[in-house]
Amino acid sequence: MSHFLMIHGSCHGAWCWRDLLPELHALGHTAQAIDLPAHGQDQTPAAEATLDRYARAILGALDAPTIVVGHSMGGFPISRAADIDSHHIQRLIYLCAYVPWDDHTLVEMRLRAPRQPIMKAIRKSEDGSTFAILPEHAREVFYHDCPDAAVEYALANLCAEPTLPQATKVTLGAAYKSVPRSYILCEQDSAIPSEFQQTMAGYFAPEDVVRMNTSHSPFFAAPAELAQHLDQIAKG
Repeated sequence: MSHFLMIHGSCHGAWCWRDLLPELHALGHTAQAIDLPAHGQDQTPAAEATLDRYARAILGALDAPTIVVGHSMGGFPISRAADIDSHHIQRLIYLCAYVPWDDHTLVEMRLRAPRQPIMKAIRKSEDGSTFAILPEHAREVFYHDCPDAAVEYALANLCAEPTLPQATKVTLGAAYKSVPRSYILCEQDSAIPSEFQQTMAGYFAPEDVVRMNTSHSPFFAAPAELAQHLDQIAKG
């Protein structure tokens, strides 16, 4: 069986994988989730968060062959981690996530999408160093098919998101390109339009693309189904 490392997206933390981890364990896998710097229980000041610091946190959690799963924004740091040191990274899985394009920031990639549905749910801080999710739009954009209890849990744990990592350009080299990759596309996503996910997944082999009929948060909406997909990807 495989070992998974779960990397959250913007404004989230390790807590968002609460319902998925037991499902993976039940299938015989081992799995863990970490807080990126300045998220969840991590005490790094938002002003000190960088994309490379995110990547180093991921690498610091690896000590054996691991399948690394990145959700949403998490696609950028998992890619950067593989580019720095791919030794322990068995596969990268992008869960409705951004797959970096050369010489692009995450912000620039988002603007390449045909629609910007997430913007209604975002509020920038006065100095522009962070942004937060507006509670009144959170369910519509991120959790529309999730159980009420899961939405309440998420709203109680969301944090401010540092903007600098998302404004950092990346160009990925040979180490990153040597790692096998899969994409899980969420067809009801109201944060990253599904058609833009399809554009990003278009660079993957067809057999490495999986579709789920869920919102942006399949770890709450359909954790058992998500675990089954991860299981099948791990088995090749």
